[in-house]
Amino acid sequence: MRRSTTCLPAALFAATLLAAPFTGAAGAHPAAAIADTNRPAADTARDAARKPAALMAFAHVDHGTKVADFIPGSGYWTRLFAVAVKPGGSVVAIIPAAAAEHDQAAAAAVTAMGTDKAYGDVTVVASPIDPAATNLDVFWTAQNYHDLHNAPAGTVEGINRAVFAMLKPGGYYVIVDHAAAAGAPADVTNKLHRIDPAVVKAEVTAAGFVFDGASTVLTNPGDDHGKNVFDPSVRGKTDQFAFRFKKPG
Repeated sequence: MRRSTTCLPAALFAATLLAAPFTGAAGAHPAAAIADTNRPAADTARDAARKPAALMAFAHVDHGTKVADFIPGSGYWTRLFAVAVKPGGSVVAIIPAAAAEHDQAAAAAVTAMGTDKAYGDVTVVASPIDPAATNLDVFWTAQNYHDLHNAPAGTVEGINRAVFAMLKPGGYYVIVDHAAAAGAPADVTNKLHRIDPAVVKAEVTAAGFVFDGASTVLTNPGDDHGKNVFDPSVRGKTDQFAFRFKKPG
């Protein structure tokens, strides 16, 4: 694995955003990635709720794709992507310093993938402006976009501009997040860890992207949009949206 030496302090990051051989299954694709026997049991237990086959297909993750996984947590999606993009693809896991400090064990788990021959070409960087995170086919982030609203002013606009610059013309920006009620107040991102999907669509298209589609595989009309996503009554079964935006070209 190649680990980038680029590491911005947390405050600067917010302001400015604002190889081991592969030995997995030949001819890998989303279905093969899900079936990969190297996946931890904790990951496979989440598949029923996370719908990885449908969402990887929606995101156009397949052979030869270069994917960035922004704030990947313990690496559920990173592992899947690392197998699905073979042969010829690669994965860049973007773990900002603040995220790495918040959950050191999760960051270590993602970093370890780069030296695990079951996964191969995974590069870990600390910032979207790292040179490794360029010329991307797909920029992916799941359950993180709402948190950009809880960062210093300008972070949302900064990250969306950065993603636009990182993607190839025709590349995709895919956002999965917990849905808030339509017209929900701005503080819902901090209080409930949700966001109004219409807000996301407006912000991303303002950065120059074209809205390219939505997946309904994670929708749950029975979700109480007024509850915190960590409330035991809704945790793991919130109403979520998946949006795909395209860089023109």
